[in-house]
Amino acid sequence: MPTPVMRCKSALLNSVTNAFKAKDVDKIMANYEHSQKLVVFDVIPPREYVGWDAYKKDWQDFLATFDGPITVEMNDLTINADGNLGFGYSFQRVTGKMKGGEAADFTVRVTDVYRKTAGKWLIAHEHISVPVDMTSGKADLQSKP
Repeated sequence: MPTPVMRCKSALLNSVTNAFKAKDVDKIMANYEHSQKLVVFDVIPPREYVGWDAYKKDWQDFLATFDGPITVEMNDLTINADGNLGFGYSFQRVTGKMKGGEAADFTVRVTDVYRKTAGKWLIAHEHISVPVDMTSGKADLQSKP
């Protein structure tokens, strides 16, 4: 049975997922720590985004590449917490149509660090990654367990 902390963080991730599907950057960013301390490692260059404003711009640029609806599926979500810190990880599949007409269908690994501040859980750090095929040096966007 999920603990209250797990339900709270699961609700946080549902909020991010729903805002992602709606392409609502402001609602997405409402779930992140609004400070320069926020650090995100995304699969989209550059190698890191430091600060809330930088990550908001990343989301704006990323969502602008899609034409029409986006589907996001979160699988194998695991959440752990102790006190005011926690972490979670999942696999997230994103599908949609790109502005150029090509189909997007990729899976990423997402690890989040949560911090509870003033009674509210927010994402304080995020790491998004994909496996790399060491032979070709290319990202594996369709990886399955």
